[in-house]
Amino acid sequence: MKKVASKWMAAGMALLLAVVAGCSQAQPAGSDGTSSNTGTTTPASSDKKETVTLRFATWDTDQMLKIQQDIAKQFEQKNPGVKVQVEAYADGFDQKLVAAFGAKNPPDVMYMWDFPTYHASLEPLDEYVKKDPSVAIDDFYQGLLNYNRFDGKLFGLPAGFSTRVVFYNKKLFNEANVPLPTDDWTWEDFKSAAKQLTVRDKKQYGFAVRSEPDTYDLQQFVWSNGSSFISPDGKTIEGYMNSKETAEALQIFSDLTKDKSALLVGGKNQQSGNDLFKAGKLAMYDNGVWSLESYKKANVDFGTVVMPQFPGKPGKGVIATSSVSIAKDSKNKELAWEFLKFFVSSDAIKMRTSDLPVRISVVQEKKLDQDPLYAPFYKTLEQSTDTPAFLLNPHWNEINRNLSAAVNAIMMGQNAEELLNKAVKDSQKFLK
Repeated sequence: MKKVASKWMAAGMALLLAVVAGCSQAQPAGSDGTSSNTGTTTPASSDKKETVTLRFATWDTDQMLKIQQDIAKQFEQKNPGVKVQVEAYADGFDQKLVAAFGAKNPPDVMYMWDFPTYHASLEPLDEYVKKDPSVAIDDFYQGLLNYNRFDGKLFGLPAGFSTRVVFYNKKLFNEANVPLPTDDWTWEDFKSAAKQLTVRDKKQYGFAVRSEPDTYDLQQFVWSNGSSFISPDGKTIEGYMNSKETAEALQIFSDLTKDKSALLVGGKNQQSGNDLFKAGKLAMYDNGVWSLESYKKANVDFGTVVMPQFPGKPGKGVIATSSVSIAKDSKNKELAWEFLKFFVSSDAIKMRTSDLPVRISVVQEKKLDQDPLYAPFYKTLEQSTDTPAFLLNPHWNEINRNLSAAVNAIMMGQNAEELLNKAVKDSQKFLK
């Protein structure tokens, strides 16, 4: 799964995409970044039917890439005469995709999350879904489909996802005689537990705060306190990004580090929160499902629970999703639709291992919504009804630079209200 943190590494891609799109002499990029098999049909032999080549681009590597290659092989077996060319762009995904779109030679199907940047180069899927009931669109969690829409149109279908929950070390809770967290716990419960579970002589901490957190992830805490970074119509940040509720939600993490019941992690010369949790030195850590198996392998006796709530306010969640889309310039759109549909079918989704199933029927069949470790991810998914800021305003990347600078300073212990007011003032020019 594309890590959410990497989303903002693509800042400026929209501008780059526009520049490259106008460059008619750009060279097509294939899976190796050099020449590409641009033909859509290739004679298998002089007396046989032509083989149709369908290109699929992914950002995944290693085991996830192997799974996607296996899915492609199954599609080929079900569709004789079709070859799926899996192109693994890895960390160069955005750069290669931008070059391919600019050269009018994109992969037919590709992984996608950044619909505001790429939507002009993608095929809207609304009519495909309307004409083809076999995709069973109602079997997808509606919260996931919300993340695949931009400007009122559906540009992708979800293939995998994760929400964020609190992982907790049962052994450390029991040793400190602290009750295990439940679904109705509050931030006061959380702060009390973090304080009791911190034993500095043993270099054991109640919680870990990322020193440079992704503002995307922080949205769920702000939403849960009844605010947001931007208005629902995407036009206003005054009174949202710098509201009392937003400052209050972010100040929690600053206060945790100031009273030393949480440790700053992930920055320069700082430890990894994942490593601390696996070493049994961290009682609680918020994370996605991608770390769950590594915690099992480290023999940590852990549980998962939804995020704490603010009194009298419903909890909210944010989703990290991997989706698949079709290029507007694909020469095989109908075949691309068939592959996309297969890629998000129940059979293919069951083959995926590092993220969570997106189809309700698969979740119910595997009883994941009843599994104590996985159920909190799905409960949080049901709470993920708000739309992320990057889907609401085309200039969010510019605004987010100021917000990120403010958030980083807040995590270091500075005043949230003052920093957010400055971020709003410095960002107003991007809303005009």
